[in-house]
Amino acid sequence: MEQLIECVPNFSEGVDLNIIQQITNEVEKIEGVKLLNVDPGKATNRTVVTFVGNPNAVIEAAFMAIKKAGELIDMSKHKGEHPRMGATDVCPLIPISNISMEETARYAQQLAKRVGEDLKIPVYLYEEAQSNKSRSNLSVIRNGEYEGFFKKIKLPEWKPDFGPTEFDAKRGATVIGARDFLVAYNVNLNTTSTRRANSIAFDVREAGRVMREGDPITGKIITNADGTPKSIPGT
Repeated sequence: MEQLIECVPNFSEGVDLNIIQQITNEVEKIEGVKLLNVDPGKATNRTVVTFVGNPNAVIEAAFMAIKKAGELIDMSKHKGEHPRMGATDVCPLIPISNISMEETARYAQQLAKRVGEDLKIPVYLYEEAQSNKSRSNLSVIRNGEYEGFFKKIKLPEWKPDFGPTEFDAKRGATVIGARDFLVAYNVNLNTTSTRRANSIAFDVREAGRVMREGDPITGKIITNADGTPKSIPGT
């Protein structure tokens, strides 16, 4: 029985369809891979690509797409509503059939090593591919976004898993990992208050919210002994 994994890279370009097509062309060139979906978003300036195939073919297609995105996207000029830190912002692998999560995580590590070493892009592992659980959550890794990473990457605790410890101004950094299926959905709120919208998002999302005294939105932030904010997990 053939092993199948899915790959869902997110590229930081959602407006220029020519750039998006050049990236997806790289995927379609690889035998053993089927491109399932391309979902560009103008407001987020981000495109979610989905493809599936045997593990080695998927790894090759992902590598070539990451390479092409790095050539075509300039993060120093990027603006969008979605948190981001790189031309290929995140690249998860998902086990589909006849393959375990552990095996999928090893393929993610293999891809991350190749991207870091061959393309010289800083790479962070996340979710099941990351053994250090203090830095396995995507939102924690991406905190500070592109603008904050020039300093963040120099901190010993944020040394990339692979690739240089210099932040690449054009290509940014990439997060590669293995995870289960993710269901994304949008909610329309009958309010123009971004504060209320963010408050609901913090309650729902896994990363949760910062713990505060009194009012959960405006109260004084409660910190740990080391000065970092305490957090309340989301639902």
